[in-house]
Amino acid sequence: MTSSIRKVFQGVASRHQMFRMFDRHVQRPDRRDGDATPLYAGEWFEIPETEHNYMFEILPPLWIRGSLFAMREFLTGSVTSVFFALRIDDAIRYFHGYCDLSDKASVETMRVAIIDRESRPVRAMTREERLEHIWSTTADDYRGYAGQRWPNVARGKRTVLLYGGKDGSFLKLLEDLTDDEIAAKLPVQLRHLPSPIAA
Repeated sequence: MTSSIRKVFQGVASRHQMFRMFDRHVQRPDRRDGDATPLYAGEWFEIPETEHNYMFEILPPLWIRGSLFAMREFLTGSVTSVFFALRIDDAIRYFHGYCDLSDKASVETMRVAIIDRESRPVRAMTREERLEHIWSTTADDYRGYAGQRWPNVARGKRTVLLYGGKDGSFLKLLEDLTDDEIAAKLPVQLRHLPSPIAA
């Protein structure tokens, strides 16, 4: 698994959604083993100003750099929450991202990536963003990880529960969802957004 900068939620997260997404991988089977840095580093989503300010007041920040601040408590290894207040299209917007502070360029790289992604003139979602949004919004009881009953190549990968009509519900790998299954799992307002290529 490699770290990449990725948007994991479409829209502005509420406080409840924000706290849920702080640990989207809480159910992973290897939670106590290995380095989870690649799992978290690079994830980001938008939050309201009130939640940005709330997080600023919880603890003294690790550091403040202009309109950015980092949380003092690390999630895993050298990964911690960084909060951004960014001017995009003449409006100040607020974001949370997980940055690996062992990489000195990680915060600036994420800042540039968020501005680039959110400055697009047409609302759009990549397939990867659709899958991440589904993962972020699916309740824990309906998402999980492929275990011993799955083929070796699938074990440890993310799964979601799908409703199969008369055949009942079944688990499927998140990455294997068809376009129709993705559309069915997304909120109505997100189902027909174009891909960035089509934008």
